[in-house]
Amino acid sequence: MNTHHTHKITVCTSCKHKGTECRPGFELIEKLRVAITAAGDAIPADSEVSGVACMAGCDRPCTVAYHGSRKATYLFGDIDPAEDIDDLVTFARQYNNLDDGWCSSVDRPGKLRKSTLARVPAAMIATQASAVRAS
Repeated sequence: MNTHHTHKITVCTSCKHKGTECRPGFELIEKLRVAITAAGDAIPADSEVSGVACMAGCDRPCTVAYHGSRKATYLFGDIDPAEDIDDLVTFARQYNNLDDGWCSSVDRPGKLRKSTLARVPAAMIATQASAVRAS
């Protein structure tokens, strides 16, 4: 059985809504897993949804990252498990079909156009030798 995943969606499980003890990450993980399973073949089987204790997006709970082998990584904030599942699933489908993971904000679905906290180039790009010196 192949357990190697080339596409991952990581959800912060520490994020709290300000002034409460509510941690929406666990609910978001469960809803996202159910929605991706319901999407069937629209989302490749090499996708995985998991949680992590902190992604340093505390001011913008709940944070969600999309990362894939040799692809740009995205970090989204202000994600609501009750409202944003469809956008997250649509982006998972889109992201899986992008060769390098790169897309502009206007191409992202719904709320994800404006809730992007970061887009990080693929590690292989960031670690390639360069003749340009940093200043």
